[in-house]
Amino acid sequence: MAQSNDLSFCLTALEQDSTLIAVIELGLRSWLVAGLIPGASRQPLKKLDPDAQEVLRALDRWRDEAVKAGRPIKRLVVAFEAGRDGFWLARWLRAREIEAYVIHASSIPVPREHRRAKTDRLDTQLLMRAFLGWLRGERKHCSMVAIPTLAEEDAKRPSREHEKLGGERSRLVNKLKAAMIRLGIRGFNVKLGQAAERLEELRTPEGLPIPPHMLEELRRDMARLKLVKEQIKAVAKARQQRLEHAPQDSLHPMLLMLAKLKSIGLETADMLVHEVL
Repeated sequence: MAQSNDLSFCLTALEQDSTLIAVIELGLRSWLVAGLIPGASRQPLKKLDPDAQEVLRALDRWRDEAVKAGRPIKRLVVAFEAGRDGFWLARWLRAREIEAYVIHASSIPVPREHRRAKTDRLDTQLLMRAFLGWLRGERKHCSMVAIPTLAEEDAKRPSREHEKLGGERSRLVNKLKAAMIRLGIRGFNVKLGQAAERLEELRTPEGLPIPPHMLEELRRDMARLKLVKEQIKAVAKARQQRLEHAPQDSLHPMLLMLAKLKSIGLETADMLVHEVL
């Protein structure tokens, strides 16, 4: 039996004669909107500026066209793939009483027998076929992504920022170590707080100082590394404070206790609170 939160097919019966269906291929510079209008022989395809109001005006025109054809619209559904504009656009449309769904891109089956042409027009046709199958309650057409609230999206940012900063720190440390090895300098800890001030004291195996251009580059990289470390500390401090002030229900107190006892790290505790629970 399907669960109430199953996103692999629609739980609402589709009445196609009273449902206006649209899909949007979201691009950076333009959006391509395709519609399925009850009572109309044509299937409109409209290229729009990346503007939600433009989408709303197109949907209103198609609704009026269906009404003129004797098919009053009781339900209006729109779908598009997850991307830069996916979640905010879905929330914006839902606030205007339009059913909006975000399709998990990897869930749409694509023929693999031969090389497939790739255009926005063909993409909208593929989206429409997958979305229609989903609306009919048929499995294996596509799956939808749960649309987070703005607060839920924001709660995930510290964890993801910490991960990116950690990757940037590792990249800079590896770059500095590689530069030292190219110079033949070993045993120097590039992660030290005073490493930049000690660069002029270093000598290559030939007894020469670090060349001026390399010296300037190393100083800039160490300045960036220092800034990244400070940002990591600031993010960790803010996350610790948020974790301590999290609602005292569910598993939050237990997670905080484990984090303090170092049974799990702050990273894991924060991720469990904001991204799992």
